[in-house]
Amino acid sequence: MTDTDSTRPAGGKPPAATAPAVPLELQSLVGQLHGAHIVIDADYRIVAANDTYRQSMTAGGEVIGRHCYEVSHGYDVPCDQAGETCPRQRALESGHFERALHMHHTARGEEYVQVDLYPLRDARGGISLFVEHMRTLPAARTERSPGGLVGRAPAFMAMMQLVARVAPTETAVLLLGETGTGKEMVARAIHEASPRARAPFVAVDCSGLAETLVESELFGHEKGAFTGALVRKTGLVEAAAGGTLFLDEVGDIPLGLQVKLLRLLETGTFRRVGGIEPQHASFRLIAATHRDILRRVHDEQFRADLYYRLAAFPIRLPPLRERRDDIRLLADSLLARLGRDHARRIGTDALECLGRYDYPGNIRELRNILERASLLADGDTIELGHLPPEICEAACQAARGSPRLRAAERRALQVAAAGHAGTRRDLARLLGISERTLYRKLRHHALE
Repeated sequence: MTDTDSTRPAGGKPPAATAPAVPLELQSLVGQLHGAHIVIDADYRIVAANDTYRQSMTAGGEVIGRHCYEVSHGYDVPCDQAGETCPRQRALESGHFERALHMHHTARGEEYVQVDLYPLRDARGGISLFVEHMRTLPAARTERSPGGLVGRAPAFMAMMQLVARVAPTETAVLLLGETGTGKEMVARAIHEASPRARAPFVAVDCSGLAETLVESELFGHEKGAFTGALVRKTGLVEAAAGGTLFLDEVGDIPLGLQVKLLRLLETGTFRRVGGIEPQHASFRLIAATHRDILRRVHDEQFRADLYYRLAAFPIRLPPLRERRDDIRLLADSLLARLGRDHARRIGTDALECLGRYDYPGNIRELRNILERASLLADGDTIELGHLPPEICEAACQAARGSPRLRAAERRALQVAAAGHAGTRRDLARLLGISERTLYRKLRHHALE
């Protein structure tokens, strides 16, 4: 069961309420807008929707007169009361445009959707209606659609908010994160949600290129430029024309080549090795590194001027130990990909064990653990004994103390909730957890 399932009305979809009267001009305008659009009133009811919204953003049925949070999430309360950010509530408070990234039930299953919301003022200056425009992130999917980026944890959603904001622009992006956190997948998500999505996505592993070959690989070379250059070669910069150039492990680029890369970014031109005529480049740059690149700048191993060119929009990818709530979703998605013809499920004890491990290799390590376990499992379920011994040992140690830990957590939540006079959101912030996690813990301990 997902978090959204726990808040779904018990009786299924309620009958549509009578929709408030909306000017025909507004209904006509919404119907002609490009992309999925709806209009909601101050009570969260959908009063107008275009065909794109009905076809792409809903799983069927009439939407007029229904609450937007019920259609998109399956909730029976507004998003901000169920642990989500609510752009409608924020727009009502701020009086201007607001944006949020949500997971919606769509015609294709659950997807990450960027919601742009615009308040409309009436003749007296009050806000009574809101226009919502919704766009899905193509390379980002939930557990019900294996592949792509997967996650619900606050740290992951904060990262996805940045991805959604920068993707439609031409701004250079610098992805920062430990090995195995999925930097290339995030780069592809940015590319596929950008205006350059139909053009090439060219990935270059800068750490895997010999220093003597990096320049030739990036910029290409002319015939006869050096021994063995029998024909002209197109470089990766040219191959990315019109699309996205992804420089992975950019922190490993030699200092000598950093000067030429900086010139490329500043002028949009380069020369092939052995060439004289400048060549023009047209691409969107995304760079990534697992290194402390500011430390390398301080140690004069990386040019400061190049760093500031690359880091126009830095995005930190959270390590897996900071998003433990996503381990089940990731495990389900990875197992679906590993066993396309015979997908296995993960047992409760094995899942608890995986949830307590720190993953120095992050998602890549989790994938390797699950692949090994799948080969050892004869049945449909991965059990504790199929996991590596060192992980099992850590899980056993944690399991011995888990009843006491659960009791201590319940007592701590009881005391915190009883002594707190503010909202659930304030209590979650005080405890250092997300509002969604707080609601789940309160339900788990029967403290609601």
